[in-house]
Amino acid sequence: MKHLLLPALLAGASLQGADTIASWFDEGKASGNVKYYYIQTDKEQAGAKSSAHANSIGGTLHYETGVLQGFKAGATFMTTNGFALPESVDTSILGRDNGVYLEGTPSGGAAQRSFSVLGEGYLGYSGDGAALSYGRRVIKTPLVDAKEVRMLPSAVQGAFASYAPNETLEFGLSWLSHFKQRTSDRFFNIVTHALGSQTTAITGSDEGELLVADARYREGGLNLALYDYYAADFLNALYAEAAYKGALDSGISYAAALQAISETSVGNAEDNLALAGSATGGETISANTLGLKLDAAYGESKVTLAGTKSFRDSGSHDSLVLPWDGTPLYTNTITSNNLFQSNYGKALAADSIYIGGSLGVKIAYTQGYGFADLKGLKTTLAYLVIDNDRFADRQQDFNAVIAYTAGDFSLALKGIWVRHNSAADATGTVSQTDRLTQYRVIANYAF
Repeated sequence: MKHLLLPALLAGASLQGADTIASWFDEGKASGNVKYYYIQTDKEQAGAKSSAHANSIGGTLHYETGVLQGFKAGATFMTTNGFALPESVDTSILGRDNGVYLEGTPSGGAAQRSFSVLGEGYLGYSGDGAALSYGRRVIKTPLVDAKEVRMLPSAVQGAFASYAPNETLEFGLSWLSHFKQRTSDRFFNIVTHALGSQTTAITGSDEGELLVADARYREGGLNLALYDYYAADFLNALYAEAAYKGALDSGISYAAALQAISETSVGNAEDNLALAGSATGGETISANTLGLKLDAAYGESKVTLAGTKSFRDSGSHDSLVLPWDGTPLYTNTITSNNLFQSNYGKALAADSIYIGGSLGVKIAYTQGYGFADLKGLKTTLAYLVIDNDRFADRQQDFNAVIAYTAGDFSLALKGIWVRHNSAADATGTVSQTDRLTQYRVIANYAF
């Protein structure tokens, strides 16, 4: 696609002349953000305690040209820079994923290093309801996502196409070849990133591609979405969602949403994972999850109730496989998610609500304070409980967030307290941490 778009752009530019080329850049816009992040993580297991923290400052700088005969180009520079680091560093705001890949090599210590990267660089065309682009992009879909919960977003490389025949319907098709996790400056082959050293043993090749097809329908308060993620000889994943928003005459607004995820291994992976010595211990992928969410809001108050069920299949690898920073479940909390499943080679691990057999129930309450002349101040309290026959103890998450926004500046203070934090390895073996406590301070200025 890149070989077609560039000649078309140059041909269009030659017809318009140098003045139009100049205006293409003159009409461009720069944007970005500067972010400070502090994180501290304390763990306790069988009486043994550990603590780690880190400071980082960085952000993004984005530039996108104006439109020339339907064409535009853009680029985003990303950077994270640790400072005042302790002896024990929480690397989740630095180069954790680089460390997963490089630790133990002559480049050891990469997890603690600052880094910069050209996270986006693309050329695109749009017109008559269609949009095409090629290059590095930050995208948001349920199972491949930007995941902007640390310093930087994740990004992918590939070709992207969408078509909207009207205001209610849109179709998309993407071919993805590479993925950069949020704590890395490396764009790895997208399947190699997921499976690491096990890629050839599982897929029969040392690399692969991911095709994403989607259809979305919007009318009034109704939203329907269907995504299919297909990586030959590895995985096919389906995501479906139906959501509806409305309001009552009393001033109460409400929303309800249903989600379903189904994943299976395909091609060579179906055969190779079934072998007794495979990464999963002889189990092929068969993971299925349902979710429900209800919201009710009045004025500056909002209550959310959500539940998800990841079904148990004792003969299969039944935990969701989410290697590309998608965190789709309605019961996600700040800590109960799959952040580390998207580290290099960790696709077959899982956390908390993503483990086969987990039933999660979350309740959250958000309150704004404009009524007290504290415009921009908001608090959120959330509680999640996860039950699973594979757990020795129920997992419980408590989250508290104080957030303040004034124009382009925002500040968030977050406290996280987790009891019996749960994780499963590729074979499905579950481990639990007695206590996990985390504190975060995030200041961000967007421009």
